[in-house]
Amino acid sequence: MGGPEVDRLISLLAKLPGLGPRSARRAALRMLLAPEARMLPLAVALAEAARSVRPCGVCGNLDSRDPCSICADPERDASIVCVVEGVGDLWALERAHVHRGTYHVLGGTLSALAGTRPEDLNVAPLLARVGQGEVAEVILALGATVDGASTAHWLADRLRPLGVAISRVGQGVPVGGALDVLDDGTLAAALRGRRPA
Repeated sequence: MGGPEVDRLISLLAKLPGLGPRSARRAALRMLLAPEARMLPLAVALAEAARSVRPCGVCGNLDSRDPCSICADPERDASIVCVVEGVGDLWALERAHVHRGTYHVLGGTLSALAGTRPEDLNVAPLLARVGQGEVAEVILALGATVDGASTAHWLADRLRPLGVAISRVGQGVPVGGALDVLDDGTLAAALRGRRPA
C-alpha cells in the first residue's frame, strides 16, 4: 500500500479496541492526509500520556496526579466508596455524573475460567481503606455477570465484619452487561437504585 511505515501504523491502530483493519486504514489515511493537524498533535499527546499517567495510589484510577483528581477533590464524599471492576467503569460513572463519592478499582473480577483469584485483584488496599473507619458505605458497582456477582458476594463477605454499609447497583444494569458500555441514564438509574448486598 504505502510502505512499511504505513503498514506499521495501520497494524498498531488495528490493535486498539473497536478498530479493525478497515477502520485502522481509514484512521491512518485521515492522519496521513493532514499530519500537522492530526498526526503530530496525537503523537505528542500519546508521548505525554505515556510519560505522566499512572494509577492512583489510593483508588487505582489513571491520572497524572497521585492521588488522582477525584481522590484529591475536597468536594467528594470520602465516606462513600464505589467499587468498580476497571478504570473504564469509573470513567463511565463519572461521565454520568451520578456518584459524588470516591472509587476503588479492583482491576478485574474473580473468575474460575480465567484463573483470576482474590490475590490477583486490588482487594487489600480496599479493605485497608475501609478498616481505617472513615468509610461509611461501599457500593459494589460490578457488572451483572456471573463473575461480577460472585466477586460482589465474595467482597461483601469480607467487608461485613468491618461494620460498613454495603450496597449493590440496582435496576438498569442488564444481566451480562458491562458498565463502561451503558448509557448515562441507565448508569444513573442503576446507582440511584442500589440495594443492600
